[in-house]
Amino acid sequence: MSDNYQPPKVWTWDKSGGGAFANINRPVSGPTHEKTLPVGKHPLQLYSLGTPNGQKVTILLEELLAKGVSDAEYDAWLIRIGEGEQFSSGFVDVNPNSKIPALRDHSTTPPTRVFESGAILLYLAEKFGHFLPKDLAGRTETLNWLFWLQGSAPFLGGGFGHFYAYAPVKIEYAINRFTMEAKRLFDVLDKQLANHKFVAGDEYTIADMAIWPWYGNIALGSVYGAAEFLDAGSYKNVQRWAKEIAERPAVKRGRIVNRTNGEPHEQLHERHDASDFDTNTEDKRSA
Repeated sequence: MSDNYQPPKVWTWDKSGGGAFANINRPVSGPTHEKTLPVGKHPLQLYSLGTPNGQKVTILLEELLAKGVSDAEYDAWLIRIGEGEQFSSGFVDVNPNSKIPALRDHSTTPPTRVFESGAILLYLAEKFGHFLPKDLAGRTETLNWLFWLQGSAPFLGGGFGHFYAYAPVKIEYAINRFTMEAKRLFDVLDKQLANHKFVAGDEYTIADMAIWPWYGNIALGSVYGAAEFLDAGSYKNVQRWAKEIAERPAVKRGRIVNRTNGEPHEQLHERHDASDFDTNTEDKRSA
């Protein structure tokens, strides 16, 4: 890398470019190999990884099950994005953008595909009638914050997270630029939570489930190891909200589904039955 880099007139792909994820990044879409996705016993088939975006959906599914919505039972299949499994023909058929999570609902004829985490949250909330207020004002405020997250997460992840934690060199300008934006977004959230128990008001909604895996995990030090760098403890309202949601039993379950990092007891690579939380986490599998 050069300090005086000048962009060419036409960009061309340098396949030798370094950095985390360089082996799977490419400027074109579509499948790289043929592979049929597995299908389990439940109507809802989730293909994902336990990143913040993946956690959104498994938290909602576990919250629905905790409410007694038996039709929300699901199979969660692990997609190892570091190995390029999101570029299989089967996955691309569910999500042409080759990003996790992706859902196929086999309770409909033909099966319904749903991709983009925010769309999956909205689909499931509407399908089962929970965690999305029925009144227009409450619904609108929830969607305001759901879309706020969908718009802000790329600055937090692909921007701040990439340059702070994953880029092959530390670029001061890039880190400063995205740190400033990350802190501004934390401030937006902190001020909203100063006057509300949950993000969209007094009701726990899909907005909280979307925002917590990003902002909650970062504030509590679970993502990027950047809590001290961002002075996350200074956002007192975010801290209160993040800790409260972290204690919800359904969140504790949902956040470990399809997870492949962290402590073995916090990794449930695949989830096909509620009993898997007791019998199939990595600490149990290796015992």
